Amino acid sequence: MSRVISTTVYLSDELSESAREKARSWYCEGGLEYDWYSDVYEDFILICNILGIRLNTRTVTTTGGRYHEKACIWFSGFWSQGDGACFEGHYRYQPGAAQNIRQHAPQDEELHRIADELQAIQQRNLWQLQADIQHQGRYYHEYSMHITVERDSPTGQQATDDADRVLSDALRDLARWLYQQLETQYDWLTSPEAVDEALIAGGYTFTETGQRFG
Repeated sequence: MSRVISTTVYLSDELSESAREKARSWYCEGGLEYDWYSDVYEDFILICNILGIRLNTRTVTTTGGRYHEKACIWFSGFWSQGDGACFEGHYRYQPGAAQNIRQHAPQDEELHRIADELQAIQQRNLWQLQADIQHQGRYYHEYSMHITVERDSPTGQQATDDADRVLSDALRDLARWLYQQLETQYDWLTSPEAVDEALIAGGYTFTETGQRFG
């Protein structure tokens, strides 16, 4: 014999603080299953273009069975010591990169420094350095990028002794910068203020104790 059981549900701002914290935890566990990092990725792709990095792409299948290309960018985080971000692509000198990155991100001193490092090492090598960047292994951090530096000299000149180290360090620093942007975005999206806004906007309802219901 069927029975109808009535349960009173509440919006998150109607809950006690302890129940609201439980509701927040529920959202943080499953509420970020969408591509919350897409804006960070889009900005990073633009920054790579400014600096002279052409990111590789890979073909992915959507839930609807369609195919599209995604940039080869990966990350893991944000809880373990080995977490980080990495990317695949090809780097070559981009004229005006140091100036253009300052126009794009006038307050970001780390990006300015990376662009200046790239320009300085290129100048010492007559703007002829190139680098191939490939992900290797099963982890995602700056040291999971295998970087091969070459000098494309028409007269066969060798790269300066510091070219490999300086260029590789700058590209790894860029991967670290990306990870910091992702972590900052994640911390904001999972902050009590942002989660409370998302719970209200989504109209999620809960029991008096903060358990998801409805």
